[in-house]
Amino acid sequence: MADNQAPSSKLRSLEKLLGVWRVSGGIVGTVRYEWLEGGFFLVQHFDFEHRGHQVSGIEIIGHLQPFGQTPSQDLHARIYDNMGNTFDYVYELEDNKLTIWGGSRGSSSYYQGIFGDDGETCNGQWVFAGGGGYASTMTRISKK
Repeated sequence: MADNQAPSSKLRSLEKLLGVWRVSGGIVGTVRYEWLEGGFFLVQHFDFEHRGHQVSGIEIIGHLQPFGQTPSQDLHARIYDNMGNTFDYVYELEDNKLTIWGGSRGSSSYYQGIFGDDGETCNGQWVFAGGGGYASTMTRISKK
């Protein structure tokens, strides 16, 4: 357990995601990002239609800190969905460019999106190993 530590600046950079977003393109639905109490984890709630399936769940984003060790450098995430799936990701946000790596940094499956100057949209593309993927746009509905 981390005593008297503040959330990292890397994690705080994801504050840009806070709020409710409408997602369109190859996947349709809404996402809501909020801080878990204490600010050490960002939580995403999602509800999508994707390839004819209704997919909902949560994602927890933050630094991994195995028992007795220091926090990881990367921001790791795990999704849990209503279909019984778990997916692991690594997040990074540099300026207005959001990259979400599938599994680990440098993966051949990833999302890359660019936030508009006003921070109210993010246009991007999922790329999957072996080919395929889809474009998507997030548009902020609410900052709460």
